[in-house]
Amino acid sequence: MKFIDITQTLRENMNVWPGDTAFSYEPMLETKKGDSVNVGRITMSSHTGTHIDAPFHVNGEEKTMDELSLDLFTGEAMVIELDNIKTIDPSYIESIPLNGVKKVLFKTTSRPGGHSYEDYPEVAPALADFLKQAGVHMIGVDFPSVDPLTSKELKAHHALNKAGIIILEGLDLSQADQGRYELFCFPLKLKHGDGSPVRAVLKQLR
Repeated sequence: MKFIDITQTLRENMNVWPGDTAFSYEPMLETKKGDSVNVGRITMSSHTGTHIDAPFHVNGEEKTMDELSLDLFTGEAMVIELDNIKTIDPSYIESIPLNGVKKVLFKTTSRPGGHSYEDYPEVAPALADFLKQAGVHMIGVDFPSVDPLTSKELKAHHALNKAGIIILEGLDLSQADQGRYELFCFPLKLKHGDGSPVRAVLKQLR
C-alpha cells in the first residue's frame, strides 16, 4: 500500500502564525563534537505546521488534546479538490457523496506546503452544520486556519466546535488526488493541550 505524507516539514525559518513562536531545533549534544549521542532541543508553538486544534483552543470549557478520543485521528477520509476558491461553503460539496466518510480534507492548492499565511481561503461557518448532518467529525485544510488571518470572532472555529468537528490545519495535499483514503494523524498527548503538531499520512485504499 502506498503512503502519502501530507505533513509540512518542521524546519528553521518556516512560516508560523504572525506573532507566534518561531520554530527552532538546537543541537544540545553532538557526536561530531565528542558527545556520545545527538540530542536536540525543539522550540515551537502547539500550532506549528500541520496540527490539530483541540476544542479548548477557542473555548476554555471544552476538551484538551489529552482528552480527545484516538478514534478521531484515524479512519477513512475523503480528499476533495477545490481550485481557485476563496470560501468553502456547502454549495461546493453538496453533490459529492460522503456516505460513510468521517473525515473530509480540502485540497485548495497544488503548491507544496499548502497556502501561505498572507493569502489563503476560509471556511464558511455554515459548512459546519452541513458536515455534521453528513456524519463528518473532522475537517482538514491545506491552509493555516479555517478563519481569516485578521478574524477576532473565529466564527468557523466556533461553528465547527459546536458541531463536534475536529479541525486539522496546515496540510500539504500537493501529492494527493481527490478520492478516498485511510488517514492517520495522531497528535502528541499534551496535558491541558490546546493543539498539537501531527504527522499526517494518507494510505491509498484498494
